[in-house]
Amino acid sequence: MTGNWYEQTDRALQLAGKGARTWECYVRAVRMLSEFHNKTPDTITEQELQDYFLFRQNTSKWASSTLGIAYYGIRFFYQNVARRDWPTLDLIKVKREQKLPDILSVQEVRAALAKVNTFHNYAFLATVYACGLRLTEALNLQIHDIDAQRMMVHVHRGKGAKDRYVPLPESTLILLRTYWSTHKNPVLLFPALGRGGTKGPISKKPMSKSSVQAAFRQARYAAGIIKRRVTVHTLRHSYATHLLEAGVNIRVIQRNMGHANLETTMAYLHFTRTGLENACELINSVMGGLEHGNN
Repeated sequence: MTGNWYEQTDRALQLAGKGARTWECYVRAVRMLSEFHNKTPDTITEQELQDYFLFRQNTSKWASSTLGIAYYGIRFFYQNVARRDWPTLDLIKVKREQKLPDILSVQEVRAALAKVNTFHNYAFLATVYACGLRLTEALNLQIHDIDAQRMMVHVHRGKGAKDRYVPLPESTLILLRTYWSTHKNPVLLFPALGRGGTKGPISKKPMSKSSVQAAFRQARYAAGIIKRRVTVHTLRHSYATHLLEAGVNIRVIQRNMGHANLETTMAYLHFTRTGLENACELINSVMGGLEHGNN
């Protein structure tokens, strides 16, 4: 296998139906192991594998989440590509950190969005919040994903390569139509605008992750939000929490978030209380007013 482990890993990940993000993380995990020992991964011994994880745990002091990603990627490689039947692969246990995410209040979200300097970043971040989307899900939205008749957004290949539909608030539809009129790309909702902002109509790729992450980071500091772990993904956590606070059924929120297990959604019960009301009306109530923008 020496020399073509990358290609065989790529084939195995495709056959296993892993998404792009998982593919990236797993391949990087194996590559880092290979670089650590300065040899191809198929020539690494079980003892060397143990040495690697002990080093990352005790010397590098990797967080449990980082260790977990490395473990799952390396285990996938040795079980499905290199075909090693090593007890170590079952011995390693990664403790899951029970950290609760920081949540922004409705007022804090609106204060942060009000500090976003450019309309394209505002439109993007407001849509992430109003629809509870992951960063990559929002970046990859296309024109035909917006169902204005049913007031739904079709999210393609979310986490676990699963499609889902999420409610589209009326104010967000108005915002998206207003924003689209500024670039009129025939396919992408959030195209990369290029230098000078003139490439929107012909762009073939979406805005970069780093640009919207930086825009939100600057906006939340400008709004005086000093909570420690606040990122673009915090808008998704806040979406779920705010809907719970408004009384949306937790099963509805589970579906909107694309959670496979209800237990994942129930984590938001740490922040709020639940109730049973008309979900669509409540979502419109929570998300109303986002169409105004600040371009």
